[in-house]
Amino acid sequence: MARKQKLLIANRGEIAIRIARTCRDLGIATVAVYSDADRDALHVEMADEAFRIGPALASSSYLAIDRIMEAARKSKATLVHPGYGFLAERAQFAQAVEEAGLAFVGPTAQAIETMGDKAAARRVADAAGMPIVPGTREPVDLAQAKKEAARIGFPLVVKAAFGGGGKGMHVVRDADHLEESLKRAAREANSYFGRPEVFLERYVDRAHHVEAQILADTHGNVFFLGERDCSVQRRHQKLIEETPSPMFDDRIRERFAEAAVGLAKASGYVNAGTVECVMDEDGDFYFLEMNARLQVEHTVTEMVTGLDLVALQIRVALGEKLSLDHSPHGASIQCRINAEDPGRNFLPGPGRVTRYREPAGPFVRVDSGIEQGREITGDYDSMFAKLIVLGRDREEARKRMLRGLDEFVVQGVPTTIPVHRWILESKEFRAGTHTTTWLERALAEADLPAHPDFVSSGPAPNRPADILVEVDGRRIPVRIFDERRDPAPRPPMAPDAHHGEHVHGEILAPMQGTIVKVLVEKGQEVRPGDVICILEAMKMENHVPSNREGEVTDLPIHAGQVVETGQVLAVID
Repeated sequence: MARKQKLLIANRGEIAIRIARTCRDLGIATVAVYSDADRDALHVEMADEAFRIGPALASSSYLAIDRIMEAARKSKATLVHPGYGFLAERAQFAQAVEEAGLAFVGPTAQAIETMGDKAAARRVADAAGMPIVPGTREPVDLAQAKKEAARIGFPLVVKAAFGGGGKGMHVVRDADHLEESLKRAAREANSYFGRPEVFLERYVDRAHHVEAQILADTHGNVFFLGERDCSVQRRHQKLIEETPSPMFDDRIRERFAEAAVGLAKASGYVNAGTVECVMDEDGDFYFLEMNARLQVEHTVTEMVTGLDLVALQIRVALGEKLSLDHSPHGASIQCRINAEDPGRNFLPGPGRVTRYREPAGPFVRVDSGIEQGREITGDYDSMFAKLIVLGRDREEARKRMLRGLDEFVVQGVPTTIPVHRWILESKEFRAGTHTTTWLERALAEADLPAHPDFVSSGPAPNRPADILVEVDGRRIPVRIFDERRDPAPRPPMAPDAHHGEHVHGEILAPMQGTIVKVLVEKGQEVRPGDVICILEAMKMENHVPSNREGEVTDLPIHAGQVVETGQVLAVID
């Protein structure tokens, strides 16, 4: 690293802060980018420089390659790290970075093109001798899907062909629901990844989700850094991850490592990547996809190996040859902390955090994108922090995580902390017998209390405010002290708050978002539970139901409309 380096972080939130901290350790200057929704975001303050890249809409900011490359040019960055999500698995972005003469901290554009396309990745895995789940080898349209579904058999899963993180993924258990699931998966995939293509894959019930963390340098060395178990999922979204997997023994781990390293070598893969598999109860695993990027759950691997994966990514991007002592020690668990209300079917709840205190103590780590007084915006993913612990064994890690969750204080928005506590105390998690479908079945029988509605309890703590001035698109903060304070906004209203006569049959928006689809018409008769519209918020589609029987007498919404929390969606009389 003789040359003075400067790294642009093409992302936001906790991952941008996490990357910036490693850069600070390495003496590398950092450049943040931000949308209008993130003007006052913590990741912007953490960087040495920051540049505005557009409005809140991701397609016009964090997914806009030209705007990010312009910020790289203005800042004179020498490296670009994509984080995860957004452009992390977009081959065009890696290619643009390389063509600009900058180092892309991730796989090559060719590797992203091959492994980021799930159908193409399946072909590579098949050729490398890794077992794969039956499915389509190419993206499908509706006519093709109907034909292929009959061949694959139900249940099956519709998956976004580009991207990951469970976005654009839906289980279909019969032919009657295939068309709607295809359309919904395509909408979500296009919203989050900018690509609507989807493919089909057989769905394995009572499966375990296991993945291999690999790291490859440009000198032909490929390292297996252990497995992770990500079987605690809801709607294909991971809530808790851990390493080692409670399902693995030395024999399975050896086979798993050999298969993952073989796949990486066969594809000529470079930098950090994750080989994701589904594992049945007999210990047989099948390739699902390869995430050509850093994963959200990379932290548990870091805890047990003592390695900084971001630092290693940067070293690989700069052409260094790696020699690693990476024997894992102990057990690590991570909980993703989302601004969602488990007691209201995980309703997203953006808003201002009025009180915030992180847990601490031995072997406890928090990666967060917020602090007290900051806003959690509804424009992006609802995850705002990750709590990670290390123990000598799984049980010690479990108990330490419970202690950390008890210490974690977040007020002003709902969080998933209560459901994390509930999961960790469950007999299935304690025994390690939980599968990818366990949580949704278990939650259907659980009685989780809803997060209470809030009112402002007074002024926010006195902290300096930054007034932002933009000169040629570059953010320049001017710090002042201002005694004025905006009251904390109310979080999403409970569904049962709409039932009384005083609301006159109004169906109100439970959160800020965009109307994706209106499913009723004016004059239509509806019953309780009938879906009025689909509302997208925090990259999730939420079905807004009617709470009463009657006729739709007013319907002041349309597809594509942005609505605010509490706005009238329909009137039922």
